[in-house]
Amino acid sequence: MGRGDLLIGEVAKRSGASRKALRLYEAAGILPAPRRTRSGYRVYDPDTLDLLSFIRQAKRLGFTLDEIKEIVAIKRAGRIPCPHVRDLVRAKAEELDQRLTDLKEVRDGLRDLLTRWRSLRPSKAAVCPHIERASRPKGEVRGDGKPEDVPVPGVQRVPRGRGHR
Repeated sequence: MGRGDLLIGEVAKRSGASRKALRLYEAAGILPAPRRTRSGYRVYDPDTLDLLSFIRQAKRLGFTLDEIKEIVAIKRAGRIPCPHVRDLVRAKAEELDQRLTDLKEVRDGLRDLLTRWRSLRPSKAAVCPHIERASRPKGEVRGDGKPEDVPVPGVQRVPRGRGHR
């Protein structure tokens, strides 16, 4: 072992990553395969700690291991990965915007359901009339033939009296 080289236990301790995670990152091609001692122990460069810090921060920001692998591969190829990262960040931000919009619709639908809560006889529903009234795919109607009126993400509301008989 050279000066500054680290065994897997020391890398795990210093980085906060588990030994299992280190082996996973290695198998995924994110971490370069470490050198081995004669007895088979993994020996890592001290630079591995910087790479693990990058991985941890990228994961916190929502990057997948496949995305992290792409970014690291671009860097290893001698190119600057920042333009690719910018595109990924833009796409992730747009995806989060859509998810937030969808979640707000669900929240609003739940609040609306609570506001309109009525005591219904259990015999009028398969399980729970409140849930059954709340969410049906576009174009589907309730058991009484009337359209739904609680917003559900990805389902456009159909005005009452139009498109349903």
